[in-house]
Amino acid sequence: MTSPHFARPLIAVIGSTDPHRSFTHPLRSADLAPEACRQLGRELARAGCDLAVFSSSPEYIETDVVAGYADACTEAEPGRVAAFPPRHSDVDFALPPDAHVRMEILRDSSGEWEVAFYHTLLTCDGVLLMGGGQSTRVAGIIALAQRLPLVSVAAFGGGAGQVWINFDKVRNDADDSDIRLMGDNWSSVSAARLIACLLRQRERRLQNIAERAQGERTAARRSARGLTVAAVCMLASLAALVTAEQSRQAGALDLLVLVGAPLVASAAGAILRNSFESDVRWGRAAVRGLGAGLVSVLLYFASQLLTVPALLDDLDVRRLLFFTIPLGFTAGFTFDLVFERLRSGAAGPPTVQPPDPLAPGASRPPNSDGPRN
Repeated sequence: MTSPHFARPLIAVIGSTDPHRSFTHPLRSADLAPEACRQLGRELARAGCDLAVFSSSPEYIETDVVAGYADACTEAEPGRVAAFPPRHSDVDFALPPDAHVRMEILRDSSGEWEVAFYHTLLTCDGVLLMGGGQSTRVAGIIALAQRLPLVSVAAFGGGAGQVWINFDKVRNDADDSDIRLMGDNWSSVSAARLIACLLRQRERRLQNIAERAQGERTAARRSARGLTVAAVCMLASLAALVTAEQSRQAGALDLLVLVGAPLVASAAGAILRNSFESDVRWGRAAVRGLGAGLVSVLLYFASQLLTVPALLDDLDVRRLLFFTIPLGFTAGFTFDLVFERLRSGAAGPPTVQPPDPLAPGASRPPNSDGPRN
């Protein structure tokens, strides 16, 4: 599991600068690489980071990075190196007995090094790449895809140099100055600047995670308030149904209940519909639902008055509410469909299109000579 935000960051160290190996993408300045690795290790120790390593073989950068890391660790500020070898391998960095570094061998149950390597990569708080070949490049691509803080030391070429090129398309939490820094030639201040760059990316990532979590909590609270309002609206519409008067000549209060109860139900339907969406804005949804419900209910009453002109003379509010409350709720829940129908003119009288006399099977008008050749 990724280390908690308040804990020491766990940084994966990956790469190789062995000039005797054959790399698809050639190395550069390989003579400077051992000391550069030690400088990076010292800066990681001074920054309070833990190391995740995979091999103690001299051909990989872990050997020199761990050596520099152990040099900078003190009794007051000890370090930690977590090694993740496969089942059949062992790790020994030959650290001096007085080194203030706690070594942890976390051997993977799989016998394949790729399983331990890529599985551990996803649990780290940052990745440091230098030189290397195809595996280093793949590790960098995975880190970019998983939005892990990443520093690719392009000054030494290899797979890490190719990963640096990919920052042009996927930047994640790195800005322009970070990318330029990773591409600079190596100097005496490069190690400190690169580790600071890695930790800046981590801080931005943690800030983004915190903001996203805060946004999710705010959305959850907003959704809960909206559902509460929807429940109150539905209860209010049901209360209007229960307390409606018997049949009589319509008064102002009767008309208010007859129109108001379905509108309250339409607001409830719109809020419930909005609760299923990613952007929860129940206030705006309620207003849209009210509009859709008002149009639907008034059109229904207009059609009833056209067929029964004396409807208001002997108005049975309770009986009508059994139909208009579900109508209002449905209109609010599907307000987008209601507005689409109104926009397309489906709520008005249907338009009769004249038949096409040239259509197949259509009868020809009298005295028609038919189509000309």
